[in-house]
Amino acid sequence: MRETRETAPMAGIRIRQALPEDDQALNRLDHESWSTLHAVLPRPVVGAPFFDRHPPGDFIVAEDAGGTVVGYTRITPPTPLACNRHVRQVQGLAVAAAVRGQGVGRALLRAACERAREEGAVRVTLRVLGHNAPARALYESEGFEVEGVLRGEFWIAGRYVDDVMMGRALL
Repeated sequence: MRETRETAPMAGIRIRQALPEDDQALNRLDHESWSTLHAVLPRPVVGAPFFDRHPPGDFIVAEDAGGTVVGYTRITPPTPLACNRHVRQVQGLAVAAAVRGQGVGRALLRAACERAREEGAVRVTLRVLGHNAPARALYESEGFEVEGVLRGEFWIAGRYVDDVMMGRALL
């Protein structure tokens, strides 16, 4: 994936392809950014392999001027089916607390859409928890629309939470 000015969120932040050596930095970021606002799985264990189920090639990372990983997203086909190969799905987006609100998440989302286009996709989808207003606002501002809602799909922190499906065309 090439670096572009369009995805540069702020001075000193670089968007790039994840590398195998990012494993522990991504594990720490995942652990530190974990919240019931966006997570349905338990908090990641510090030191556990990050790339245990998904290879580095599925991930795009943001790093600061010092080379510290401060964000990531995963963009991948939603299924292995040939009839679905025109779609990519954002499956996770995390940004370090220290740089939230500075455009890192937006840059990662744009880079994911750019990669999807480069791979021939014409559509990108994602799922977001209904109570995650900041993420929903970001996705909507980038052209994603609600395409479905699974009401009360998850039981999180003592309450039922909707699973909201969003999508956008890349054409």
